[in-house]
Amino acid sequence: MLIRLAGGHVVDPANGRDGVGDLWIRDGRIVDPPQGGAADETYDVRGRMVLAGAIDIHSHIAGSNENMGRLLLPELRRVEHPGHEKPRGAFNTREIGRLYAAMGFTTVVEPAVLPHHALQAHLELADIPIIDKATLTVLGNDDFTLNLLRKKESAQAVQDTIAWTLATSRGLGVKVINAGGAEAFKENVRTFSLDDEVPDYGVSSRAIVKALQHGVTALGLPHPLHVHCNNLGVPGNVDTAVATIAAAEGLRLHLAHVQFYAYGKEGPRGFSSAAPRLAEAVNAARNVTVDIGQVMFGQTVTISADVLRQFNARNSAKPRKWLIYDGDSNGGGIVAYDYRATNFHNAVQWAAGLELFLLIADPARVFFTTDHPNGAPFTAYPDIFALLMDRDLRAQWLSRLPQEAVAVTTLPAIARKYSWSEIATMTRAAPAQLLGLKDRGHLGAGAIADVAVYAPNRDRAAMFRAAALVFKDGTLVVRDGEVVQEPYGRTLTALPPRDAAIERRMRDYYMDRYGLTPEFMAVAERLLGPRATFEGVPCRT
Repeated sequence: MLIRLAGGHVVDPANGRDGVGDLWIRDGRIVDPPQGGAADETYDVRGRMVLAGAIDIHSHIAGSNENMGRLLLPELRRVEHPGHEKPRGAFNTREIGRLYAAMGFTTVVEPAVLPHHALQAHLELADIPIIDKATLTVLGNDDFTLNLLRKKESAQAVQDTIAWTLATSRGLGVKVINAGGAEAFKENVRTFSLDDEVPDYGVSSRAIVKALQHGVTALGLPHPLHVHCNNLGVPGNVDTAVATIAAAEGLRLHLAHVQFYAYGKEGPRGFSSAAPRLAEAVNAARNVTVDIGQVMFGQTVTISADVLRQFNARNSAKPRKWLIYDGDSNGGGIVAYDYRATNFHNAVQWAAGLELFLLIADPARVFFTTDHPNGAPFTAYPDIFALLMDRDLRAQWLSRLPQEAVAVTTLPAIARKYSWSEIATMTRAAPAQLLGLKDRGHLGAGAIADVAVYAPNRDRAAMFRAAALVFKDGTLVVRDGEVVQEPYGRTLTALPPRDAAIERRMRDYYMDRYGLTPEFMAVAERLLGPRATFEGVPCRT
């Protein structure tokens, strides 16, 4: 089957295309224009923008914490009219795939799966239609890794632990969440910073991050260590984020949801945006990438394996619902929250995220997220795209906020507007490169035919909410924002090498600690059903 998308404005920064032309698809892949070939099927996309399918590197779409959030807040579903239910954030697996596809997204990464919960998370992922998926495996608060560091074992031992855990959990990369903080929380520690030590283990948060960072780098994992820093949400925590960047010492590092670390202590309320300082640090550190975690106004639920932070935030729950649980590794915390435009602190958070988007100069090093559902549901993405592309729209939103909040930000003075090429870089080309996915995020010959077509509209949010056409692997799955087919995609997983001796060591550890073999946590394809298809992503050489 040869498909032609005719006459669209192709925006493909990875291949230097930004102009009117055709796009050709054969058997699920982009191909060069055939010599004298006649298309079996042609779509007239004149006047429309043609981009690769979008990639979301950080969205909580599966796992135990997500399920507890659904149970805690069933009211996040509302009935629009008898017999028809419209979700507001507590999406089920089918809705997740359909809603992402309608916006032109074709690959999404679940960024925090505890190794012992990986099978359950992959069962959910297998049930999400249309999009390709991947997970990041959480390490850095687990007893095994902390014991390695306490005993000062070799860097090779850390590498083998990472490789074994990724293989067992079928992860694409490694995430560390408030390194050591969850373990310290079990000893009644309530604040935990970069140079604090975990009780009983005698290992600092900084040492944990650096050990994992060096291990990920040595293994050649495409995605750098994905770091949820200490002191999330605390006034003045920009110091922590800047210190974490400095601690990387030139090695690749990715910082998650940095809006939640862009806070200073200035102003009459002791809370201000420190986004300019954080953006300056990111701009100066070419080894560092970040995603934003943009706040948008409305009801949501915050879910995190940072149990220390969630415990401290429980009294801010709106409505008054929260849940904290412990376990080996990180545990979890679920806290309901309603971001309000009339609230001083929420207004500063909203502005700080946009400041970071607009002040970080290179769109290839800043990634588009709301840390779904923590800052907002992913369905808020179209509104954020519109805000980034239109300064006048930002001014309209600012006019409705408390002016004392606006006064402690720099957002009104920022004139920058994102171009289509910058949007395509931030949401397509750059995330594919960050994750090591060479055959997506672009529209060059050989790429997977994941394509999103948008009909220009003065209401950009409406345009991004309902793509005109979306192709997944060359199959038309969305027309005018409506899903027309629901194929099932792949799950992407890393393939790092490891020493065979780690298998015996892990078996001994689990038998001694739990009386179980590690098979209880292994993600075996035979357990997931016919919808689960894994695709390996090779390590860097």
